[in-house]
Amino acid sequence: MSRLTIHNPILRGFNPDPSILRVGEDYYIATSTFEWFPGVQIHHSKDLAHWRLLTRPLDRRSQLDMIGNPDSGGVWAPCLSHARGLFHLIYSDVKAWKGNAYKVVRNYLVTAPSIEGPWSDPVFLNASGFDPSLFHDDDGRSWLLNMLWDHRTGRDRFAGIMLQEYLPDEGRLVGPATNIFKGTDRGLVEGPHLYKRDGWYYLLTAEGGTEYDHACTLARSRNIDGPYELHPETHLLSSRGHPELRLQKAGHGSLVETPGGEWFLAHLCGRPVDGSHCTLGRETALQRCRWDADGWLRLDEGGPLPAVRVEGPAGVDPAPFEEVEWNGRFDSPSLDRHFQSLRRPISEDWLSLTERPGHLRLRGQEPTISVFRQSLIARRVQAFDITASTLIDFQPESFQQMAGLIAYYDTENHYYLRLSHDDRVGRNLNIIATDAGNSGEVLAEDVPVPDSGPIGMRLHFKGGDLRFEYSIAEDDWQPIGPVLDATILSDDYQHLGFTGAFVGLCCQDLTGNSHPADFSSFHYAEIVGASPDDPIADAQTVGSRSFDSDRASPALRRATAR
Repeated sequence: MSRLTIHNPILRGFNPDPSILRVGEDYYIATSTFEWFPGVQIHHSKDLAHWRLLTRPLDRRSQLDMIGNPDSGGVWAPCLSHARGLFHLIYSDVKAWKGNAYKVVRNYLVTAPSIEGPWSDPVFLNASGFDPSLFHDDDGRSWLLNMLWDHRTGRDRFAGIMLQEYLPDEGRLVGPATNIFKGTDRGLVEGPHLYKRDGWYYLLTAEGGTEYDHACTLARSRNIDGPYELHPETHLLSSRGHPELRLQKAGHGSLVETPGGEWFLAHLCGRPVDGSHCTLGRETALQRCRWDADGWLRLDEGGPLPAVRVEGPAGVDPAPFEEVEWNGRFDSPSLDRHFQSLRRPISEDWLSLTERPGHLRLRGQEPTISVFRQSLIARRVQAFDITASTLIDFQPESFQQMAGLIAYYDTENHYYLRLSHDDRVGRNLNIIATDAGNSGEVLAEDVPVPDSGPIGMRLHFKGGDLRFEYSIAEDDWQPIGPVLDATILSDDYQHLGFTGAFVGLCCQDLTGNSHPADFSSFHYAEIVGASPDDPIADAQTVGSRSFDSDRASPALRRATAR
């Protein structure tokens, strides 16, 4: 039987910090969601090649309250494990992480008898650092690991990996917290995961920061609390120093063993659209590994470098999922599973699918720079060439009321085609560009539109370019504004961020009266090339194309270190 081929990345578009788990014949990967709600994405696979979004378990405020959390705060680096008949999900909720010497973080654990829930209310664990994980030893004991944050002047802020015993029956930590590994010269040690094989404890960590120096570092010990000796090559995986590779930023990984005894490494990666900006955010890839005679794990292909194509597990037939595609209309009592909100659960006081049948109603709340209560839903951008469109029915009464189609990275970086009202122009369109926290209208003059009736809105991503269009009559699309620089919607622009580009719908009412906007549709489509054997690789090349018009491009600046 020929083996299936795994095409990387397996989880495209903003799916970082993978924690991979096998239970029986089923594989699961949990990834970070940061300020997006519900928290933690869990994907499911039967063959390691085909994956589907299964659930987001942190779906109520008692588990995750992110109101006021900063951009790229919230859920960092979840860890998924299974023991004693329960799934365990451990995660950080980061309340502050940049601009000073401190990290304000709380680490929690939730459990469930089934991967699809119901998931428990959280158990608080500690607050000494982020990236917690849970290791279940073969003697029945469980151990918490997390990186230690040292705020003191002149100290290494990434101070090492802490280990402490956890008592599941009592829901508490006991005994001393021990620093078992301080990392290597690459620095910034984080993301610990612990495994046991042939009497050895293997500690897999992330180093080098989550940018272009990123790496997976492996160490081992006969004792769980060390001392740990380093892998002969130090790093199990890194793309540092290889700008020619499709998969950059390779690091922050976790391991899984197949029923047949084969091993795979799930890891974070990024695909820069222009050599330096990853508009799709940090994604998840999979590499085949082997255990050598010296007892060390190594990648099967390409040495410590990530590969785009990887041979799948032996004896496994392809098991693609039959996806039920959303029709793009709001004629269902529930939202499409790809949508998420910012920082808080969806509730009837700001979003309704029933008040006007066949429409999504958003009640206007705070502006797009708010970290509190935005009326915004959006989905990930998962390819370099996409379109997104909507049809909006909105009767603003003031310039302080607006609604429309948004291309969003965070509160400091987004583009917004908004429908609003002006006392001189009447109902009108303009584009608000928020670049590094500075907001302004792109057009010198608002574009007037009829006083009533629905307005079509559409946007196109092509590589590093973004363009908006609008229509008054059906399918009569007109461009509005210049071609915009889509690279401001990336992890690498101006300031360090950890998410990725989203497209979605939003509504604001700065008067405080919650004036509503109604949307009858939202369509998202990925445009890939004609390569039938490798559409993923083909999608990586579309960023070289651009629109044939002037480009409004702010200066490109690299992010600072975390």
